[in-house]
Amino acid sequence: MGNRLSKIVTRTGDAGTTGLGDGSRIAKDSLRIDVIGEVDELNSTLGVLLAEDIPQEIHDLLLAIQHDLFDIGGEICIPSGYTAIGEEHIARLESSVERLNGVLTPLKEFILPGGTHPAATAHLARSVCRRVERRVVHLANSEPVSEHIRKYFNRLSDLLFVLGRALNKEGGRGDVSWTHTRVKKPGE
Repeated sequence: MGNRLSKIVTRTGDAGTTGLGDGSRIAKDSLRIDVIGEVDELNSTLGVLLAEDIPQEIHDLLLAIQHDLFDIGGEICIPSGYTAIGEEHIARLESSVERLNGVLTPLKEFILPGGTHPAATAHLARSVCRRVERRVVHLANSEPVSEHIRKYFNRLSDLLFVLGRALNKEGGRGDVSWTHTRVKKPGE
């Protein structure tokens, strides 16, 4: 990479545009740039989860996902012709979901985000991931986006849900069950 990132202040975006990977410039408030920012936010959220004391297997999995997310940002940054994410990435996520979910007790009720700090952070990452997925779908309705990217975020949100449960189990806590009955207020 050399000195590629040695100059941080470039002033090229002062007029409200930014450069894409193909050299073109677009408005910083465009949907494509918004999606890239959402992917970056998800990656940062995973960075917070990685700062927790978590099992090495989960750490390594999340680190690989962070690299995937950086690659996805690159793919979105190059509007046509560049592919970074393929079926093998999706298969890795699916395999991880099956492996981690296989040791958890089956759910009988909905659960709330929470429990241990790492589990709550995984649930936060899941909700950010779902937002990214919605924004990617929105972008795909008007501009080319790989179907692998859409699938990736769908699988990743499933994995983050399972990770929340697995991290609660690892921390000696159970899931936080949703109570579907509530006390009625007078007059209801």
